Amino acid sequence: MEGLPFLPGNTFSDPTKSKYHLSHSLGYQNGYAIQKHPEVGVGGVPLPKNQLNEQELDELANFNPTLTYGQAKQAPPEDFVPAHVAWDKKVLQFMAYFKQTVHESSKEYYRCRPVKVYYYLEDDSISVVEPHVENSGMPQGKLIKRQRLPKNDQGDHWHWKDINLGVNVTFYGKVFHITDCDQWTRNFLESEGIVVNAPEDTPKDPYVEKRRVQSELKTFATPSAFDKLKQFIELDRKVLRFFCVWDDRDSMFGQMRPFILHYYLVDDTLEIREVREPNDGRDPFPVLIGRHKVPKNRYNVESSFPGVVMELSSHEIKEYLTPKDFMIGKTCYIYGRRFMVYDIDNFTKAFYYQNFGITDFDSVDVKGRAKDVPKMEIAPYNGYGSMEDSLQSCLSLIPQPPKKDFIKMLENDHKVLRFEAILDSVKPEDNGRRFIISYRLADDMMTIYEPPVRNSGIIGGKFLERTRVAKPGSTPDTPLFYGPQDLCIGAMIEVFRHRFVITNADEYVLKYMEEHAGQFPESTISSLRQTLGQIREANDPVKGGPMRVRRTEGDLENLVCEVKAQLKKISITGRQRIDDLFLKYDTDRSGCIDREKLKYICKQIQLPLDDDVMDALVAQCTTSTEGKIGLEDFRRFFEST
Repeated sequence: MEGLPFLPGNTFSDPTKSKYHLSHSLGYQNGYAIQKHPEVGVGGVPLPKNQLNEQELDELANFNPTLTYGQAKQAPPEDFVPAHVAWDKKVLQFMAYFKQTVHESSKEYYRCRPVKVYYYLEDDSISVVEPHVENSGMPQGKLIKRQRLPKNDQGDHWHWKDINLGVNVTFYGKVFHITDCDQWTRNFLESEGIVVNAPEDTPKDPYVEKRRVQSELKTFATPSAFDKLKQFIELDRKVLRFFCVWDDRDSMFGQMRPFILHYYLVDDTLEIREVREPNDGRDPFPVLIGRHKVPKNRYNVESSFPGVVMELSSHEIKEYLTPKDFMIGKTCYIYGRRFMVYDIDNFTKAFYYQNFGITDFDSVDVKGRAKDVPKMEIAPYNGYGSMEDSLQSCLSLIPQPPKKDFIKMLENDHKVLRFEAILDSVKPEDNGRRFIISYRLADDMMTIYEPPVRNSGIIGGKFLERTRVAKPGSTPDTPLFYGPQDLCIGAMIEVFRHRFVITNADEYVLKYMEEHAGQFPESTISSLRQTLGQIREANDPVKGGPMRVRRTEGDLENLVCEVKAQLKKISITGRQRIDDLFLKYDTDRSGCIDREKLKYICKQIQLPLDDDVMDALVAQCTTSTEGKIGLEDFRRFFEST
């Protein structure tokens, strides 16, 4: 088959062959075209024609064409290649950054903006390009267009020999710091004999880094054994109390003033409360420092912090006051004030023992020499107003009303003991004057009233306003007032230099004293029983007995005339009306009515009559001894009215 000519009909195809592609013989390496001899044919079939054996390779290696063909002609010199052709598309790339100061934002002070510096070897031109950052809000891209950049005022321009890693280059007043370059640039500089410095890291922009941290996926760490929730659960309503003094005696008019410092363990806050002293001359401000976290040194902050317009926060304050800073005898400065702890309470002692192992809790004596306080003297009572009101003007600058016993006032409300008394005086005109002394149990005050007597020459009425009466000889410091146990029959009381002798009392006084026998002497109750018992026996009425009324001569006739006048007003004058009235009350049809029926008729017309007046009316109506009134007598009585 191999000897047949390559003509149609002399070739045969392989039916099992399925690959008919041609292998490439051209390739590129480092930008250069390289031709290689094909080793396989169509479909990857090896070509034995192009394969060289070892013998042929040795012959080719030892082949010297000069021995066969002689010396070759000298090659002509190469043509001149201009720089723009030799250095075409050859660019040095440097990575750099510059800092931009920010004045209009409180969240950042400067920005670190990375750039790329391109040096074109073709014409020694330079361009600066800032990579685009999405949503940066700043114009980015080409900062400096491709051009030759001046180096100084002498007309020199920047050359690639002046640029190296770690140096600063100034383009039009803006300073760029070179940090790194690409590999081709490094190889080029080293081939030209320049030692390339070590690369540096581009600093990160603070604001961009902050935004990156905020946008990262949130991760949470397991809380420690003692977090804020546990602190709230275990230490809520647990407060350390320190007794301290503010020693301000170094300043003018300064004093050593006592205070109480409360440290709240639940949130590590503290407050300082003032200890009020009587007559200290200061306004009542109980809280000196409100409850909050107090820094140890509030002036230990950065010098760049704008303290004129901003307040300190937890970011600026480095350390706060803790329970370790408060010990007995230790001085602590709080906002410039010097506080010295001299004692603590029992709970605070137990806290320090359990947490710090401290057992020495001896208090410090901070009291100096006591001042001689002048004793307040009470002025004598001048007689104006009550003694309690006058005493209040001595106890305070603005007199306050005396305190009252409201329980006593509620229990004894409207309970008044009344006594009858006479005036014990040497003046003859005071003989026979009677007075009513009313003692109020609610507030222990007395009222004296004199009943007016006609043609006596003395104006009666209220003799003494309601007031508490002190006993003679009592002092304003410890006044002794008259009480209900001092008021008995025959007792003499002195009221503002007027002496009264009690002669009688009402029955309520005896009843009240008998109900509260433990509060009154037996002699007082006995005197009341003896006096009121005689009057009760003389005036004790008999239940169901006849009423005894003292009447003067002519009173009975006048009352009978008044009854007749009232009967005349109701106009019972007609004979028919009189007969109807008689028949109405003659229920048994006996032809007469008795005394009780006549009395009932008077009650119906609202004429309540006493028994003696009723007897006089019956005597005028009939002459019957039994008091029976017939129809004729009844007519004659009403017609006579």
